[in-house]
Amino acid sequence: MKTSKEFIKGDEIEWEVVGNGIKRKILAFDDRVMIVNVHFEKGGIGTLHEHHHSQATYIASGVFDVTINGVTQTLKEGDSFYIPPHAIHGVVCLETGMLTDVFSPAREDFLNY
Repeated sequence: MKTSKEFIKGDEIEWEVVGNGIKRKILAFDDRVMIVNVHFEKGGIGTLHEHHHSQATYIASGVFDVTINGVTQTLKEGDSFYIPPHAIHGVVCLETGMLTDVFSPAREDFLNY
């Protein structure tokens, strides 16, 4: 598996459009951990899905309805949430913002080989 450089400057990484009103930047990673910034425009939807990775997310800005295993809460800048492996989860962006996701192990499916 690839690994990131040791020093990553966010301004030097291109945004990757991943959905309507959603784009991401893959930052630091190795095979055990990955950190990703995901920018959402108001109304952007991270559709319900699941994966085998543990995920911890920090809300860097904005307001989101976050659903994990059928429970939804509204979270804002400064809040965070944890998604255990295989939990069904998704978000709806209520105010334009950015999530910082940490995955373990790394999301190999995010990398372009």
